[in-house]
Amino acid sequence: MLDDFLVRAGLAGVGVAIAAAPLGCFVVWRRMAYFGDATAHAALLGVALSLSFSISIFVSVLAVCLAMAMLVSTLAERGYALDTVLGVLAHAALAFGLVAVSLLSGVRVDLSAYLFGDILAVTREDLTIIWGGAIAIVALISWRWQPLLTATLSPELARASGLSPRKEQLVLTLALATVVAVAIKVVGALLIISLMLIPAAAARPFATNPEVMVVTAGGIGAASALGGLWASFQFDTPTGPSIVCTAATIFFASTLIGLLRRTS
Repeated sequence: MLDDFLVRAGLAGVGVAIAAAPLGCFVVWRRMAYFGDATAHAALLGVALSLSFSISIFVSVLAVCLAMAMLVSTLAERGYALDTVLGVLAHAALAFGLVAVSLLSGVRVDLSAYLFGDILAVTREDLTIIWGGAIAIVALISWRWQPLLTATLSPELARASGLSPRKEQLVLTLALATVVAVAIKVVGALLIISLMLIPAAAARPFATNPEVMVVTAGGIGAASALGGLWASFQFDTPTGPSIVCTAATIFFASTLIGLLRRTS
């Protein structure tokens, strides 16, 4: 069954959607969309290092994303304006990544595959990494769910309860870097944050509590992945952008439903 490239692509998309759902909700709640964007941009530098030293893309992207996240956190704690730090580092990482890829000699690189994803080229080994990463992220978030939620709602309440908001931030950063590393081949560096953010935002009008929002976001993300694959196959459009377009369409529909509910 896994010989069918469309089946592998569908399984990969659903795996990424499951991993991205809880993180996307925390990104929405904490207003960290640009933080995720900066981490995703750094992934391209990880791709360049992987090709230069012939190491796993997953390992190099994970290492670079973690380094980027730690650098952003350190500079923010030292008093630098967060939006300025994110703006500088996001564009610098993307530029350094593009320059590093162009300097590789004897290596032909399809940049669009890393920028916008190549889900139709997912292999059995990629599926193992994607689903292994998804299970690890879900297990990590489930383990730290209540502390993460408390630190998100109120850092002061978290400290009063004996929790460390900085530790919970590091847990979230680790999970964010992992999902970028496992998803880069599916939707690409520029579209990862979209698949993380849009389903969570689309789930908001239907959420009665945080757990419902995470589950709904996972369902919307999976539906977006499968719907985008179908649309790409039917209309011969780029697959990664088609997945994000499907997610955006669901977001507009859910927003309209939410507005109609408020006015009725």
